[in-house]
Amino acid sequence: MRAEPCPGCEGERRQTFVVEGLDCSAEEALIEERIGGLDGVCSLQASAVTGQATVVHTLGPGQLERAFAQAGFPVKEAAPEALAPAAARTTIAAMTLAAAGFAVGFVSPAAAIALYLPAILVGGAAVARRGWQRAREGVLDMNALMTIAVVGAMAVGEWGEGAATVVLFSLAQLLEARSRERARRALSDLMRVAPETALVRAPQGEERRAVDRIARGALIVVQPGERVPLDGVVVAGVSGVDQSPLTGESKHVAKQPGDEVLAGSINGAGVLDVRVTRAAGETTLARVLRRTLEAQASRAPSQSFVDRFARVYTPLVLVLAVGVACLPPLFLGGDFAAWTYRGLVLLVIACPCALVIATPVAVVSGLTAASRRGVLVKGGMHLEDLGRVRGVVFDKTGTLSSGRPVVTDVLPAAGSAREVLALAASLESRSAHPIGAAVVDRARLDGIDVPPATDVGEIPGRGVHGRVGGSDLLVGSHRLFDERGLCDHRLDAELTRLESEGKTAILVGSGERGILGAMAVTDGLRPEAVAAAAALRALGLELAVLSGDNARTVAALASRLGIAEAHADLLPEDKVERLGRLQARWGPTAMIGDGINDAPALAAATVGIAMGERGTDVALETADVALMAEDLRLVPFAVRLGTATRRTIRANIGLSLAVKAVVLGLGLAGYGSLWAAVGADMGASLLVIANGLRLLRPRDV
Repeated sequence: MRAEPCPGCEGERRQTFVVEGLDCSAEEALIEERIGGLDGVCSLQASAVTGQATVVHTLGPGQLERAFAQAGFPVKEAAPEALAPAAARTTIAAMTLAAAGFAVGFVSPAAAIALYLPAILVGGAAVARRGWQRAREGVLDMNALMTIAVVGAMAVGEWGEGAATVVLFSLAQLLEARSRERARRALSDLMRVAPETALVRAPQGEERRAVDRIARGALIVVQPGERVPLDGVVVAGVSGVDQSPLTGESKHVAKQPGDEVLAGSINGAGVLDVRVTRAAGETTLARVLRRTLEAQASRAPSQSFVDRFARVYTPLVLVLAVGVACLPPLFLGGDFAAWTYRGLVLLVIACPCALVIATPVAVVSGLTAASRRGVLVKGGMHLEDLGRVRGVVFDKTGTLSSGRPVVTDVLPAAGSAREVLALAASLESRSAHPIGAAVVDRARLDGIDVPPATDVGEIPGRGVHGRVGGSDLLVGSHRLFDERGLCDHRLDAELTRLESEGKTAILVGSGERGILGAMAVTDGLRPEAVAAAAALRALGLELAVLSGDNARTVAALASRLGIAEAHADLLPEDKVERLGRLQARWGPTAMIGDGINDAPALAAATVGIAMGERGTDVALETADVALMAEDLRLVPFAVRLGTATRRTIRANIGLSLAVKAVVLGLGLAGYGSLWAAVGADMGASLLVIANGLRLLRPRDV
């Protein structure tokens, strides 16, 4: 079990339990009803695939564990310990069944029955206990149905069938649990990334403390080879840091004073002094883990369909089983024992285990595979949507471009270049836009004193306005100055030349003095952008660029990427409108942006994908998908993963339904047997689990 504070909630704790007997969606619902409804439980998410339940609560020590036990779901600290008793019971039951088979051939049938009964009791006691507990809650799960079938087999004299059914069912459940353990371990590996203690530098000296006792502002020391325990900013030291646990990129990133480091990343050869910026429950890694757990607990569209189908299918087959067992003997003179046996076979078929696990095992595997590569997908619905997209739309600045623009030219129209740069920097110093940072950096490099500005405000998609030295000032796009009637065409030829070179023109002026000058800003294309665009086209996807930049600059960039459709001079609301047109033409469409200015378009797209490394806070909270490594090549990977997940889900559902149909037909025709029905059902469950787990292997995506 893992406990940690729930961020932003005083006195609440978040605990993740490994739950014994959590095998299907019916049991998920039962846990959520019995435990989630308790006073003091704020939220609960249970997953049959991982066998875990995450609870946010204010209960005292041991209360939650007792509540789980009373509901019939004992919690265990580690899954391997939970599997050991089941393995021992299955082994003993199988050996006893083998001895009974020997007795049938070489001793007597009566002696065999004396061995069949212990095999049934040893292998089936836990199954019967869980089935009884669920039946008391009004749920006929696989354990209850299997118990009824075995007791019925004994009643009609089929002791060997009953014992074989118990052993086969126990073995299948054990193999299924071991298969689910693989998915659980994949998530547990991620949860163990951050260390539990940190070396804190205090006035009285250095001491090691638990990370949940370290507040923001504390100074911690990260030794060579250690994992960074908390998010922070480097205040001393230089080192290379491996951020692969978060971003999926194994290359080292150079860190020096002023750079941010993230919890879970691995320090290189240097010693780093880090000022903590986020407490333990607020780190980027903690939020990624929370989002991953929430995503795994969420219902994908396919899962909702399967759950609705199962609610109809199981009662229908139960009624059919009762009818098969009772009607022919009563009305057609059939043999009661023979038809009862057929009904018991149908009873086993009634449990849709393979069907209900078909979707969640694929979704959890897909989400885990995405997390390993630095792609945070916020739920099964979005993972399936990635597999449906027919087009991808890119923002330009910070998405296709590097997001690190530089000022290359300063063109005065009145006064000097230094004055133009100083006035522009005075307003842009209050802006969060990357172009504003480029203007301020250029002023600093040129040694220009930047005057203070007041009443600064953003003009979305256009620029900024404010007052400097008592005069109104405007810094923004050519379109903004046109709309304000401030263009005097003195710089038109120069602006046309700069834009034809793929540069962005920024004008500086005021209502009193008109245009004072202009600056040219260039933002280099991301090195992986060309390869990413080519990979998306190879997947058969339509591509487009939506940007607030000028038409010449956007067209030049789109041409380098081989993207024929490019739309420029767009405000945030214009992007939403244009995106709607593209979706009407293409169908489901993904939008990729920086998560701030593009938030409306990200929300309007079928899948909103945010570049997450620099804008991590916004990306984690607003987008459906976040690229933690800010590598555009992850976009075709995510689309392929979504497509593979949808394909796997369809294959799993098809296989489950086909097996049910075949065994149901054989059972009605009298050719089925209890052990064959169990083998078919549990065999299908194992197949769909194994097929879903293939998504964890990169070569299968």
